[in-house]
Amino acid sequence: MTPRILAIDTTTEFGSLALVCGSQVVEELLLHARDGFGHVLYPHLETLLARHGWDLADIDCYAAASGPGSFTGIRVGLSAAKGLAEAMARPVVAVSNLQAVAWFGNTALRATVLDARRGEVYAAVYAASLKLVAPEVVTKFPAWLASLPEGDLEFLSTDFTPFRAGLAGTRFEHALVTEVPRALAGAVGQIAAERFAVGHALDPASIDANYVRRSDAELFWKD
Repeated sequence: MTPRILAIDTTTEFGSLALVCGSQVVEELLLHARDGFGHVLYPHLETLLARHGWDLADIDCYAAASGPGSFTGIRVGLSAAKGLAEAMARPVVAVSNLQAVAWFGNTALRATVLDARRGEVYAAVYAASLKLVAPEVVTKFPAWLASLPEGDLEFLSTDFTPFRAGLAGTRFEHALVTEVPRALAGAVGQIAAERFAVGHALDPASIDANYVRRSDAELFWKD
Protein backbone atom coordinates (compact mmCIF):
# COMPACT_ATOMS: atom_id res chain seq x y z
CA MET A 1 0.00 0.00 0.00
CA THR A 2 1.25 3.51 -0.84
CA PRO A 3 2.47 5.16 2.38
CA ARG A 4 0.78 8.30 3.64
CA ILE A 5 2.89 11.03 5.22
CA LEU A 6 1.86 14.06 7.24
CA ALA A 7 4.56 16.75 7.14
CA ILE A 8 4.84 19.84 9.35
CA ASP A 9 7.07 22.91 9.08
CA THR A 10 6.80 25.67 11.69
CA THR A 11 10.44 26.74 11.72
CA THR A 12 9.79 30.29 10.45
CA GLU A 13 6.79 32.62 10.47
CA PHE A 14 5.90 31.14 7.07
CA GLY A 15 5.09 27.56 8.00
CA SER A 16 3.27 24.85 6.10
CA LEU A 17 1.50 21.53 6.31
CA ALA A 18 1.45 18.82 3.64
CA LEU A 19 -0.21 15.51 2.97
CA VAL A 20 1.98 13.23 0.87
CA CYS A 21 0.97 9.91 -0.65
CA GLY A 22 3.93 7.99 -1.99
CA SER A 23 5.90 10.47 -4.09
CA GLN A 24 2.95 12.80 -4.67
CA VAL A 25 1.96 15.86 -2.65
CA VAL A 26 -1.79 15.60 -2.13
CA GLU A 27 -2.01 19.14 -0.75
CA GLU A 28 0.41 21.65 0.71
CA LEU A 29 -0.96 24.45 2.86
CA LEU A 30 1.09 27.63 3.42
CA LEU A 31 0.64 29.15 6.87
CA HIS A 32 1.66 32.55 8.21
CA ALA A 33 1.84 33.25 11.93
CA ARG A 34 4.02 36.11 13.16
CA ASP A 35 3.27 35.17 16.76
CA GLY A 36 3.99 31.46 16.37
CA PHE A 37 2.01 28.38 15.46
CA GLY A 38 1.23 26.92 18.88
CA HIS A 39 -2.39 28.14 18.85
CA VAL A 40 -3.18 27.71 15.14
CA LEU A 41 -1.41 24.53 14.03
CA TYR A 42 -3.94 21.94 15.15
CA PRO A 43 -7.06 23.65 13.74
CA HIS A 44 -5.34 23.92 10.34
CA LEU A 45 -4.22 20.30 10.61
CA GLU A 46 -7.73 19.10 11.44
CA THR A 47 -9.20 21.01 8.50
CA LEU A 48 -6.56 19.71 6.07
CA LEU A 49 -7.13 16.09 7.06
CA ALA A 50 -10.92 16.43 6.89
CA ARG A 51 -10.75 18.00 3.43
CA HIS A 52 -9.16 14.82 2.07
CA GLY A 53 -10.98 12.32 4.24
CA TRP A 54 -7.81 11.30 6.07
CA ASP A 55 -7.74 10.27 9.71
CA LEU A 56 -4.70 10.28 11.97
CA ALA A 57 -4.88 6.48 11.97
CA ASP A 58 -4.37 6.58 8.18
CA ILE A 59 -0.96 8.23 8.50
CA ASP A 60 1.93 5.77 8.13
CA CYS A 61 4.69 8.20 9.07
CA TYR A 62 4.91 11.70 10.48
CA ALA A 63 7.53 14.21 9.32
CA ALA A 64 8.74 17.55 10.58
CA ALA A 65 11.19 20.21 9.50
CA SER A 66 13.80 20.03 12.25
CA GLY A 67 15.53 23.36 11.63
CA PRO A 68 17.51 25.46 11.46
CA GLY A 69 15.15 28.32 12.12
CA SER A 70 13.20 29.84 14.99
CA PHE A 71 13.97 27.90 18.17
CA THR A 72 10.39 28.09 19.40
CA GLY A 73 9.04 27.29 15.94
CA ILE A 74 11.26 24.24 15.59
CA ARG A 75 10.02 22.90 18.92
CA VAL A 76 6.34 23.44 18.01
CA GLY A 77 6.53 21.44 14.78
CA LEU A 78 8.74 18.69 16.15
CA SER A 79 6.64 18.32 19.28
CA ALA A 80 3.47 18.06 17.20
CA ALA A 81 4.92 15.39 14.90
CA LYS A 82 6.44 13.43 17.78
CA GLY A 83 3.28 13.66 19.90
CA LEU A 84 0.99 12.50 17.13
CA ALA A 85 3.37 9.71 16.14
CA GLU A 86 3.66 8.55 19.73
CA ALA A 87 -0.12 8.54 20.16
CA MET A 88 -0.66 6.61 16.93
CA ALA A 89 2.37 4.29 17.35
CA ARG A 90 3.95 5.54 14.13
CA PRO A 91 7.54 6.48 13.22
CA VAL A 92 8.87 9.99 12.53
CA VAL A 93 11.32 11.50 10.06
CA ALA A 94 13.04 14.80 10.86
CA VAL A 95 14.27 16.72 7.81
CA SER A 96 16.68 19.66 7.77
CA ASN A 97 15.22 22.81 6.26
CA LEU A 98 18.42 23.22 4.25
CA GLN A 99 17.96 19.75 2.76
CA ALA A 100 14.32 20.54 1.99
CA VAL A 101 15.47 23.63 0.09
CA ALA A 102 17.99 21.49 -1.83
CA TRP A 103 15.09 19.23 -2.91
CA PHE A 104 14.08 21.93 -5.40
CA GLY A 105 17.49 22.02 -7.09
CA ASN A 106 18.32 20.93 -10.61
CA THR A 107 22.10 20.53 -10.60
CA ALA A 108 24.75 18.18 -9.19
CA LEU A 109 25.86 20.61 -6.47
CA ARG A 110 23.23 22.60 -4.57
CA ALA A 111 24.30 25.37 -2.19
CA THR A 112 21.37 26.15 0.11
CA VAL A 113 21.28 29.30 2.20
CA LEU A 114 18.77 30.81 4.65
CA ASP A 115 18.86 34.05 6.62
CA ALA A 116 19.98 33.37 10.20
CA ARG A 117 19.75 37.04 11.24
CA ARG A 118 22.53 38.76 13.19
CA GLY A 119 24.26 39.18 9.83
CA GLU A 120 24.71 35.44 9.45
CA VAL A 121 23.36 32.64 7.27
CA TYR A 122 22.45 29.00 7.70
CA ALA A 123 24.02 27.20 4.78
CA ALA A 124 25.16 23.85 3.38
CA VAL A 125 25.97 22.12 0.10
CA TYR A 126 24.12 19.00 -1.07
CA ALA A 127 24.57 16.61 -3.96
CA ALA A 128 21.66 15.78 -6.27
CA SER A 129 21.09 12.73 -4.05
CA LEU A 130 20.56 15.20 -1.15
CA LYS A 131 23.62 13.87 0.65
CA LEU A 132 25.75 16.51 2.34
CA VAL A 133 28.81 17.66 0.40
CA ALA A 134 29.69 20.55 2.75
CA PRO A 135 28.35 20.60 6.33
CA GLU A 136 25.50 22.69 7.65
CA VAL A 137 26.93 25.81 9.27
CA VAL A 138 25.93 29.20 10.62
CA THR A 139 28.40 31.88 9.54
CA LYS A 140 28.84 35.12 7.60
CA PHE A 141 27.87 34.86 3.93
CA PRO A 142 31.31 35.91 2.56
CA ALA A 143 33.08 33.39 4.81
CA TRP A 144 30.76 30.65 3.59
CA LEU A 145 31.37 31.55 -0.05
CA ALA A 146 35.11 31.32 0.51
CA SER A 147 34.73 27.81 1.95
CA LEU A 148 32.66 26.35 -0.90
CA PRO A 149 33.98 23.47 -3.01
CA GLU A 150 35.14 23.85 -6.60
CA GLY A 151 32.67 23.23 -9.39
CA ASP A 152 29.47 24.75 -10.70
CA LEU A 153 27.05 25.44 -7.85
CA GLU A 154 23.36 26.20 -7.89
CA PHE A 155 22.39 28.57 -5.07
CA LEU A 156 18.96 27.99 -3.56
CA SER A 157 17.00 29.95 -0.97
CA THR A 158 13.44 30.88 -0.09
CA ASP A 159 14.59 34.49 -0.54
CA PHE A 160 17.98 35.15 -2.14
CA THR A 161 17.55 38.95 -2.18
CA PRO A 162 19.78 39.62 0.88
CA PHE A 163 22.60 37.51 -0.59
CA ARG A 164 22.63 38.40 -4.28
CA ALA A 165 24.96 41.39 -3.92
CA GLY A 166 27.41 39.20 -2.04
CA LEU A 167 28.09 37.16 -5.18
CA ALA A 168 29.42 40.20 -7.08
CA GLY A 169 33.15 39.99 -7.71
CA THR A 170 33.38 36.35 -6.63
CA ARG A 171 33.75 33.20 -8.70
CA PHE A 172 30.01 32.73 -8.21
CA GLU A 173 28.99 36.04 -9.79
CA HIS A 174 27.25 34.29 -12.68
CA ALA A 175 26.12 31.19 -10.81
CA LEU A 176 22.59 29.82 -11.18
CA VAL A 177 20.29 31.14 -8.45
CA THR A 178 16.95 29.46 -7.70
CA GLU A 179 14.36 30.84 -5.30
CA VAL A 180 12.19 28.08 -3.86
CA PRO A 181 8.69 28.27 -2.31
CA ARG A 182 8.32 29.41 1.28
CA ALA A 183 6.20 26.32 1.88
CA LEU A 184 8.66 23.50 2.56
CA ALA A 185 6.34 20.87 4.07
CA GLY A 186 5.77 19.21 0.70
CA ALA A 187 9.50 18.70 0.19
CA VAL A 188 9.86 17.56 3.82
CA GLY A 189 7.10 15.01 3.24
CA GLN A 190 8.58 13.70 -0.01
CA ILE A 191 12.02 13.29 1.55
CA ALA A 192 10.37 11.55 4.52
CA ALA A 193 8.49 9.21 2.18
CA GLU A 194 11.77 8.13 0.59
CA ARG A 195 13.33 7.48 3.99
CA PHE A 196 10.27 5.64 5.23
CA ALA A 197 10.32 3.40 2.16
CA VAL A 198 13.86 2.21 2.97
CA GLY A 199 13.23 1.79 6.70
CA HIS A 200 14.92 4.98 7.88
CA ALA A 201 11.99 6.44 9.83
CA LEU A 202 12.67 6.54 13.57
CA ASP A 203 11.00 6.15 16.92
CA PRO A 204 9.57 9.52 18.02
CA ALA A 205 11.71 9.59 21.16
CA SER A 206 14.91 9.53 19.11
CA ILE A 207 14.08 12.63 17.04
CA ASP A 208 15.82 15.89 17.96
CA ALA A 209 16.00 19.46 16.71
CA ASN A 210 18.60 20.74 14.26
CA TYR A 211 19.41 24.15 15.74
CA VAL A 212 22.88 24.49 14.12
CA ARG A 213 23.69 27.21 16.65
CA ARG A 214 22.96 27.82 20.33
CA SER A 215 19.86 29.63 21.54
CA ASP A 216 19.88 33.30 22.53
CA ALA A 217 19.54 32.28 26.18
CA GLU A 218 22.72 30.22 25.98
CA LEU A 219 24.58 33.01 24.19
CA PHE A 220 23.54 35.63 26.75
CA TRP A 221 24.41 33.30 29.62
CA LYS A 222 27.90 32.79 28.16
CA ASP A 223 28.37 36.56 27.95
